[in-house]
Amino acid sequence: MEWLGYLAAIMLVVVGMAGTFLPALPGLPLVLAGFFLAAWMDGFVHVGAPILIALAVLTALGLLIDFLAGVLGARATGASRQALWGAAIGGIVGLILGLAGVILGPLVGAATGEYLARRDLLQAGKVGIGTFIGFIIGTVAKVGIGLAMLTTFAFGWWF
Repeated sequence: MEWLGYLAAIMLVVVGMAGTFLPALPGLPLVLAGFFLAAWMDGFVHVGAPILIALAVLTALGLLIDFLAGVLGARATGASRQALWGAAIGGIVGLILGLAGVILGPLVGAATGEYLARRDLLQAGKVGIGTFIGFIIGTVAKVGIGLAMLTTFAFGWWF
């Protein structure tokens, strides 16, 4: 029956890594949960507190970078406060609409918020694109941090 615990840990890591690409899934926290479960199943013999703390720090860093990338992408184009609220609301509404909604929701929300604030269609488009670029940068960062977590766990396991 022990193999079920390890299988669950592997599934959490696999789904978590998919979540680094798919914004609707909490990718890095799932990866951390999978690694914690694997370490717990092993009685923390191969992976102990220092590695798990490092993984938790990487998870927090990844979540922070992901959040800041979207905000800074919008801010770099001179986004208004309404555009930032629009991006947040668009992201939440996008969850209901599936993968395309999750990706395009913040872009449309930011552009709509900016247009409502300034009535400038060109500026609204720039803010929408800036938000999307921030989203892409955040996704790349999450993938990189997910790979760093995999590496950290692997080296913690073997050494």
